[in-house]
Amino acid sequence: MKTPSAAVTAYLHAKDGNRPHLLAQAFTDDALLEMVVHTAAISFPPVCQGRDAIAEVLVRRFGQSYENVYTFCLSSPPEGDAEVFVCDWLVVMTEKDSRAVRVGCGRYDWCFSPPSYLAESLSITIETMQTLPASQMDKVMDWAAGLPYPWCPAAVALPGAPDIQQLAPVLGYIGRERMAGSGRTVAARGSRPGLAANRS
Repeated sequence: MKTPSAAVTAYLHAKDGNRPHLLAQAFTDDALLEMVVHTAAISFPPVCQGRDAIAEVLVRRFGQSYENVYTFCLSSPPEGDAEVFVCDWLVVMTEKDSRAVRVGCGRYDWCFSPPSYLAESLSITIETMQTLPASQMDKVMDWAAGLPYPWCPAAVALPGAPDIQQLAPVLGYIGRERMAGSGRTVAARGSRPGLAANRS
């Protein structure tokens, strides 16, 4: 069944598993990707147009540098007819060359196109990306491997996080709504972000 949840899941399996062919189940042919990066620890082109270009940036090139990738959507899956979906994300991975551990977080803003419910646009905000020494890999990977994948509410991810100082910015970001006592990950249907509205 074609659903927003299936599209997001296909994207995560494509990126994390280095399987670009799966993006056909995630994005329309002319989908638009926007990257908003708030850290100097990692870089991406600010805009990509088309599924092939997205595959090149987020799967093929990404897979050349990183392995052991786990990306989690920190919410429940979107409703079956959702046209807009917003959620926080968490990524845990290692660098192929140095074996250093990377842990980052941010926000996804998805817009889906019915009736296929493939994504016509995606805005990825990277809030922080922490680099840990390879000696911390076992602790961090044991944590990531034990979480439900790919849908994992922050309340599930946070309690088992290893006690490593470098993780504080990530854990603080993904736990901010929990600490505030409220949170909203699914945007109201029909209130589409400006990214899709401004497409040319």
